Amino acid sequence: MRAAMMAALLWTLPAASMAAPDAQAWAQWQQQQQQQTLHEAYPNPRTPGQPWVKVGVRSQTLSVFSAEGTLEKRYDISTAKRGVGETQNSYQTPRGWHRICEKIGDGAASDTIIFRREVTPWKYTPELHAEYPNKDWILTRILWLCGQEPGVNQGSREDGVVVDSYARFIYIHGAGRHVPMGTPTSLGCVRMTSEAVIELFERTPVGMEVLIDENG
Repeated sequence: MRAAMMAALLWTLPAASMAAPDAQAWAQWQQQQQQQTLHEAYPNPRTPGQPWVKVGVRSQTLSVFSAEGTLEKRYDISTAKRGVGETQNSYQTPRGWHRICEKIGDGAASDTIIFRREVTPWKYTPELHAEYPNKDWILTRILWLCGQEPGVNQGSREDGVVVDSYARFIYIHGAGRHVPMGTPTSLGCVRMTSEAVIELFERTPVGMEVLIDENG
């Protein structure tokens, strides 16, 4: 494959440039080409040419892809303990295409408690968690998701059951240090470490598409 690519490249070069190549430089160029690693690309399957995020439920990872489909960053996450599902009050992580509708917490310190989508002056600590061990802490940043598939994760089904991810308050958000990443433990949201969600917050604008893939 590399030999064919090199031959094609040579065919397109002007004759003058092929007259007397520097042997050492040519050898170095060949070695560089052989050492280059080819990376797989995963372009946005919904909106080609746009960057996107993929939440893999099976792998418990969140991947950020560039407009060209290059993997820019991958994070360990935690999705719902009850698995996947779209219905209201199911405490499950919804599947399918979403987008980031709102971002909350810009500039807040790591481990800042966010309560009812308001940044508070309080911070999470292990001692606070010990006092309230069953509390679902929402920390540091929120990326609030809107479903993009009517009747699946947006609005309601034909039977009237609500399946709206935005109305269900499905977030990507920071979690306490007691949360084991790589294991499903949440009440429906996508949990990340505070450090990771700060970085993701900076990488992803409002409107960016997010695919939650059950088998990913």
